[in-house]
Amino acid sequence: MFAQPPTTRALAALTAAALLAAPAGAAQGALTHAAAPAVATPIAWAAPAPADVFTVDRSVLRFPAEPGGHTPNFQAPSATSCARPVRTHVEPGGGPLQIGGTVRRARPAPAAVAMAERTVADAAAPAEALPAPPPMPASPAPAGKPAPLARGAAAAAQQAGAPVTAGMVDDNADFAEYLAFRARTDVPHRPRDVRERTLLQVRDPQGRPVPDAEVAVRGTSGATLWARTDTAGRAWIAPDAFDAGASQLYEVTVRQGMARTTGVLKRGQQSALDIVLDAAAPPARARLDLVFLVDATGSMGDEIARLRATLHTIADEVARLPSRPDTCFGLVAYRDRGDAFLLRSHDFTNDLTGFQQVLDQLQADGGGDNPEAMNEALHEAVHALNWRGSGATRLMVLLADAPPHLNYGGPQYDDDMMAALGKGIKIFSVGASGLDPQGEYIQRQIAQYTGGRFVFLTYRDRNRPGSGPGTETVHDVRNYSVDTLDRLIVRLVSEELACLPAATGAQKPL
Repeated sequence: MFAQPPTTRALAALTAAALLAAPAGAAQGALTHAAAPAVATPIAWAAPAPADVFTVDRSVLRFPAEPGGHTPNFQAPSATSCARPVRTHVEPGGGPLQIGGTVRRARPAPAAVAMAERTVADAAAPAEALPAPPPMPASPAPAGKPAPLARGAAAAAQQAGAPVTAGMVDDNADFAEYLAFRARTDVPHRPRDVRERTLLQVRDPQGRPVPDAEVAVRGTSGATLWARTDTAGRAWIAPDAFDAGASQLYEVTVRQGMARTTGVLKRGQQSALDIVLDAAAPPARARLDLVFLVDATGSMGDEIARLRATLHTIADEVARLPSRPDTCFGLVAYRDRGDAFLLRSHDFTNDLTGFQQVLDQLQADGGGDNPEAMNEALHEAVHALNWRGSGATRLMVLLADAPPHLNYGGPQYDDDMMAALGKGIKIFSVGASGLDPQGEYIQRQIAQYTGGRFVFLTYRDRNRPGSGPGTETVHDVRNYSVDTLDRLIVRLVSEELACLPAATGAQKPL
């Protein structure tokens, strides 16, 4: 796929020698940093983002992926604080839009796009008591278009303040089923091959996980993947997602602060790679950056209303977790071309009252065709917000009922999910009612690649969201758990922060 530079030929020879010298069982399981080769060319680590990226020319935030993938297409998270009022940026929805120096003209209307359109639907109005999830069927749900769903009952229930129920699956935990879902779902998407993967686990000398360690995985082709470990010290490495079979051996370099070490990964022979890094202890108090990335087109009114109604509950429950996180909130809302705005982003703030006011002003409107401007909004959220560095936990909740436009040009979701992994941003995709198979496929791609989960709304009758509480869904999932949507969000945050130490002497919750 890529020409092999002279410096990487040396890497191949050194790495092969290291593997031959390693213990016999090392290539089949965990291989430590002891076999790391020396490399002439240094890793091109991502430079820190400017001190306040929200105030600079936004075109400099758009990084096209370099052919061959030798340098990062993102800047490293480096903000130190979110103690600021809410700041807003708007990209207009009318006329040609310029992003990163590229002018994107009005999209054509090919037959393939028209065929992909579906009837938009909304969420159910469940009661508090939930039955246990029923056994999953032996065969998967068909990957066809869901039946149109009525909105009236759902809207009335939401206005009455009824909760929304949702299910959740972990496609990294049940990876074989996820690959089966991909194989049987034939929809337009941006292909990234994740069938072969290795779990990188970074620990300190005492065996404790090292969160937010920077990772560079470089093949003999020169192609490089960047990642950051999550709070459990883990990151999934899928060589074909960035190298497409061009290399058989990879140098895996991990650093945090002044600590740095290197290991070797051999394609096809390792399911896990353990690396020991003499890293500093995590901060005494957890730091959480939480972004809501929300489709704000006309079909999303009920979901936005529910998020608006439960924000304070979510914030309060998160603040009371054992780690007592110092939490920053951000919001990126998006619509589509021809609407009042293409996207409207609100940078991180710790002013929950001000953030609630921003959310209260968000109205669902516009849209029309099925796909929306998710690509542009994801790019904005990953690159333009002031994500904190130095041990922060970075989470994004993507709430949408439609896939992105794949025919617009400009930013593409697969490039930005890879940049998100490089910046340590874990994305939880929430499929609102009416999400079609293409939207489900893409949302699950994004969540799985970044280490997140796929969440989806559930009903008593899978084809009628107005049917009340239940565990049924139109999505191609099985073995899922069900709860209210706000509790699921808190649960996801709680599980992510559970690996961090409990706070001592922390400030009182909000």
